[in-house]
Amino acid sequence: MSMALLNEIIANPAYHDYLAILKGARNGFVYGVKVRFPHALVMSILFGRGDWQTRAKNILRATKQHAFNLAKFVTIYKSLLLLQKKMNKGKERSLDTFIAGLIGGYVVFGERNAVNEQIVLYVVSRVVASFIPRATAGYKTAPDSALASSAVKPLPPNSKYFTVFAALSWGAVMWLFRHRGETIQPGMFNSMKYLYLDSNAWKDLRTLFWHNT
Repeated sequence: MSMALLNEIIANPAYHDYLAILKGARNGFVYGVKVRFPHALVMSILFGRGDWQTRAKNILRATKQHAFNLAKFVTIYKSLLLLQKKMNKGKERSLDTFIAGLIGGYVVFGERNAVNEQIVLYVVSRVVASFIPRATAGYKTAPDSALASSAVKPLPPNSKYFTVFAALSWGAVMWLFRHRGETIQPGMFNSMKYLYLDSNAWKDLRTLFWHNT
């Protein structure tokens, strides 16, 4: 297949929705690596135990899990949106994003482990924060983050309830992003824009797989 023909197929509107799923998966994987690898590296250096070979394996394992989980979630989410749209004669309903996020969150992030728990807690914090009344002016500075130490040993969530918690969190945040995007914290909004909106646009093979337009 020639490059000209391949670019013609990529630019064909008939294939757009399907290629958007592919690019969404790609963006999910790339973003997962960008976010998790430096975080896991720093945490391993500061708080890791064992020899450096063990730490390196832990870093790669966490990075792989984060990247593939985001890729899988974006794939499931965008596929379910497309399926619901086709079932509704090409029209998207308000609850479609919630349903797609709900199912994606259950399938991908329903298992309680360290990476999933961190991601879900990040998501639900933004969902809860979105109900805080909005100010008329925009953000002047990036919000500060602080680490707090505690003598109390944390207990993990009950796996059964965590599964439901994860599903509801993802369904809610995907609905908010589509219908109340102004209520989402800027850092997360930019992340979600990269995953779910930027993956809808490309010009050729290079901008489909290598970087965004």
